[in-house]
Amino acid sequence: MNSDTKEVKSHYPKAQTNVGSIENLIVELEKTVEAAGKVFTAKKINDIAQANTILQEEITSLLSDLEKHEEAAGIKEISTSFSKSVAKSDTAIGSEKKIEVKETVPKKEKPAKINNKAPAVEDTIDIGRLDLRVGRIIKAERHPDAEALYLETIDLGEDKPRTVISGLVKHIPLDQMQNRLVVCLCNLKPAKMRGIESQAMVMCASTPDKVEIMEVDPSCKPGQKLLCGSYVNRPDAVLNPKKKIWETCAPDLKVNTDGKATYKGEVVTVEGGTFMTAPTLKDVFIK
Repeated sequence: MNSDTKEVKSHYPKAQTNVGSIENLIVELEKTVEAAGKVFTAKKINDIAQANTILQEEITSLLSDLEKHEEAAGIKEISTSFSKSVAKSDTAIGSEKKIEVKETVPKKEKPAKINNKAPAVEDTIDIGRLDLRVGRIIKAERHPDAEALYLETIDLGEDKPRTVISGLVKHIPLDQMQNRLVVCLCNLKPAKMRGIESQAMVMCASTPDKVEIMEVDPSCKPGQKLLCGSYVNRPDAVLNPKKKIWETCAPDLKVNTDGKATYKGEVVTVEGGTFMTAPTLKDVFIK
């Protein structure tokens, strides 16, 4: 055996070891490449899914705008429309995202229903919501617990008279409160005044310095309603304090320059055509 052969044999185990190391490195490199490929694939899938979501939102927005423009232009139906749903992305790379196009069958218009019922009166706040009636004071006396208040018993055309409390002591002598016709607001929510419940309010022409009880024609009877021109009389059973119905109407309820009661310029009358008037005050509020 020559010296060259001996040298090759002596290095053979070392070469074998190097080959094994190289193979291990190749295996590790393949694993690294495979792992990197999975990460790259997952990222791409995620990017595609996000792009799909954005595309779906854009299509939905465009369809919404289209519907608004069609409605504004008076177009009720079109023959073809894009589907508002976009196919969900597949987990595999290369899966196609499809936008469905569907044929829309025109809807048959139903014949309009005929409403034979009379239209309901709009629930607006105006004098028609107030229950204003003629009354007659049967008896008036001083309130037992308040010097400035009168305690009145008033016939308002009902089964029994109502108790009403008025702050008129400083303005109307007690003898002038007896057996006289008045106008009362009858659907205010009853309220206690110094321990006694008041069930209506006597209507008066009022200034800071002077108060007069509103008058009606001597021919009027307790229970007669007060009406106002074009306003439909539809009084609430009881005015809801939260809705401020009386408070909203009050600023427009006035005595005109002829001494007659008006609401927003229209004259207020008693059933039968007579008027509600102030004895002397003109162009003042009615409270």
